[in-house]
Amino acid sequence: MLLGGKGATRTPRLAARYADEFNVPFEPLEVNRDRFTRVRQACAELGRDPDEIVYSSTLVVCVGKDDAEVARRAANIGRQVEELKQNGLAGSPAEVVDKIGRYAEAGAERIYLQVLDLDDLDHLELIASQVLSQVG
Repeated sequence: MLLGGKGATRTPRLAARYADEFNVPFEPLEVNRDRFTRVRQACAELGRDPDEIVYSSTLVVCVGKDDAEVARRAANIGRQVEELKQNGLAGSPAEVVDKIGRYAEAGAERIYLQVLDLDDLDHLELIASQVLSQVG
């Protein structure tokens, strides 16, 4: 069972009791770190090995070869680049790979990428060739 949520108290206890995977959706890095820690603590309180759970994050992705392409893609989905950089994965392929690494350091074992403009096939190709190829 995949259980996700933003709750700081009840959600970690439910995840510790029932989840095979715990997901933090659309939150900055430090919130993910905190929620993963809370689930691990709840597991310890229940006597469950916290490593039995897969820890994951879901983030909006917006990648471009340069700043102009990132800005264009952000505008196409009605978002601001700086907000996406704070709360999602935005920037050059190298920036996004680096940020995925920081989520991994915070405990994320799996990242779900939300692509909001499904008509932008060049975006999907860029993610596949220059991001996923480095982290997969």
